[in-house]
Amino acid sequence: MKGKLQSLLDKEKLPRHIVIIMDGNGRWANRKGLDRISGHREGMKAVRSVVKAARELGIKSVTLYAFSAQNWKRPKEEVNALMELLRQYLIKEGDKLVKEEIRLNAIGRLRELPSDVYKVLIDTMEKTKHCKEMILTLALSYGGREEIVDAVRKILSRGDISPEDINEESFSQFLYTVDLPEPDLLIRTSGEMRLSNFLLWQLAYTEIYVTKTLWPDFRKRHLIKAILNYQNRERRFGLTSDQIKKRHIQ
Repeated sequence: MKGKLQSLLDKEKLPRHIVIIMDGNGRWANRKGLDRISGHREGMKAVRSVVKAARELGIKSVTLYAFSAQNWKRPKEEVNALMELLRQYLIKEGDKLVKEEIRLNAIGRLRELPSDVYKVLIDTMEKTKHCKEMILTLALSYGGREEIVDAVRKILSRGDISPEDINEESFSQFLYTVDLPEPDLLIRTSGEMRLSNFLLWQLAYTEIYVTKTLWPDFRKRHLIKAILNYQNRERRFGLTSDQIKKRHIQ
């Protein structure tokens, strides 16, 4: 079934940048009578599976909403477990990322991470910095509003930028995502219909795909279904269908 699905993909229309809100770990655990940490642990298996699948499909950039700025408010035990799972993932996956030519990137207020996690993160980013086949970005201690506030602070701290020099393009240069392409496809698992403070600036024209599948159950076939859905859409960027058709003719 998976092979048949994959054969339907148009390799010329693959989204360049897929971003994912990984939701549903807690509900997955609750349905199975397990604690939330078990759900997060299972969610890490989904991360490995989806990163591998994206690489195999030829996706050039994947961003995962791994830990939000608001997640620090969760119970201390859960936060500590999440940080340890992240640390273990980075240690175990570093060499695999190099082998697969996947460069690790991270966005967010990274200095808020525990020192041991921050160190492993920076070390892994350094280890993979020359990899060129795919960029895997982890959004950590990340919030879309916080990112915009931080961008404004950077502009003000420069002291040499006039209001007339500020436009969408110049403002984007101060965002965490300055080196990443605009997201083409947002996938949100668990069926929730909200952005959860994720990439608020960048998602302006991103196609949104929501699946009821909980994150721990999300695998390659689900990723392919999301991409197929994306490929059957007409991206307009504010234009009409007729304008889009004329562009294709030209």
